[in-house]
Amino acid sequence: MNRVRTRFAPSPTGYLHIGGARTALFNWLLARGQGGTFILRIEDTDAERSTEEATQAILDSMTWLGLDWDEGPYFQSQRLGVYLEYIQKLLDAGRAYYCHCTAEEVAERRQQAMADGRKPKYDGLCRDRNLGPAPGAVVRFKSPLGGTTNWPDLIKGPIAFDNTELDDLVILRSDGQPTYNLAVVVDDVTMGLTHVIRGDDHVNNTPRQILIYQALGAPLPLFGHVPMILGEDKKRLSKRHGAASVTAYRDMGYLPEALVNYLVRLGWSYGDQEIFTRRELIEKFRIEDVGRSAGVFSPEKLLWLNEHYIKSSDPARLADLAAPFLEEKGLDASDRAYLARAVTALQPRSKTLVELAEQAEFYFLEEVEYDPKAARKFLTPDLAPVMDELIKHLERLDRFSEEGLETLFRDLSEKYQVKLGKIAQPVRLALTGRTASPGLFEVMDILGKDRVLRRLARAGNFMAGRTAAQEKS
Repeated sequence: MNRVRTRFAPSPTGYLHIGGARTALFNWLLARGQGGTFILRIEDTDAERSTEEATQAILDSMTWLGLDWDEGPYFQSQRLGVYLEYIQKLLDAGRAYYCHCTAEEVAERRQQAMADGRKPKYDGLCRDRNLGPAPGAVVRFKSPLGGTTNWPDLIKGPIAFDNTELDDLVILRSDGQPTYNLAVVVDDVTMGLTHVIRGDDHVNNTPRQILIYQALGAPLPLFGHVPMILGEDKKRLSKRHGAASVTAYRDMGYLPEALVNYLVRLGWSYGDQEIFTRRELIEKFRIEDVGRSAGVFSPEKLLWLNEHYIKSSDPARLADLAAPFLEEKGLDASDRAYLARAVTALQPRSKTLVELAEQAEFYFLEEVEYDPKAARKFLTPDLAPVMDELIKHLERLDRFSEEGLETLFRDLSEKYQVKLGKIAQPVRLALTGRTASPGLFEVMDILGKDRVLRRLARAGNFMAGRTAAQEKS
């Protein structure tokens, strides 16, 4: 066997969905694990439905997932001359022929065949008439009239098709454009593919393509057909099961490594191991270990994995990933070192980057908005003197650290004969606008002395009913 060469060949008629991403991942892992070549090909021959926006979304999704390609992207729309050359080879070899039947005539004869109890396939009227090119003519592939076409599928095992079930498929339309099955084979032949790993919705195309390979005298690649992905209701995965595209999960705050880890486990396993580094996936993945049963997509399992990766990720990297979500809220997240410190405090309590950004918001606000119910409960006039004294001590505090802050709070708690929480909750609300946050002293340490003093002064005014102007005077 030659050096492994695999490909991912999406049609740019929409965003890259989860099923396509898993197929790309399996091909990428196969190539990377064998030291082979991974090719990206854009099958954009459907000019009416293909868009540049969808093409860019596919490229962005592949890049975000870390599925780098070694060759391409190739575009089928730029390879018409190659397809016409191979169609001519089939014509010259007597393995294809011109058909002058109109679409209406073919449809009428199919209906008659069904009425007579026969298979509704093309009846071969033009098969042996030796016709040439003509306006409105198509080129058909001359399929064998008997025998079987079979292959050892890497995932599904041996598969065989009765050739009598196959008709003489059109390989060149009347508008001069090649059809899917012809273009795919020519691409895979000229690009030297050794493996074709794709969704099992292509199983019925494979015998037709194998016959074209054989007619061209080209070696067959190894085929593997990956089972589809189902929703938890056991129906084919669609938008009704939640986000169906890779970019949607990116925008919902998922990490690429979480989605990669989850997708590879939809149909493939390695013992009981659930979490894999990218290096481990490359080392352990074998296409033959992909199961034959459909995978069931579980949003809860994906969220669990994402939470794991957020907890274990480098805070500096998470800061870079979370910054755009904060900037969408109109906040300045340019101080990455400051954001990384906030991220460290929030990692244990965040499942997505969106959640992390929402919880980090108070670190970047000029003025926090108090929860009204909490303000009535904790920012009370009787505690205004305690807040004022706390501010004075903080202004003089040399060691503005978690340890120094905790010591100060305990001293005030003893002086005023109140529980620590009686002081801590008003301060937490003053600093964050909320009653729940990471550890108070950790929050204060991250906010820094200046921010803390400004926010506590504002809360002290609120508690005492003072205006900012009164405070200055």
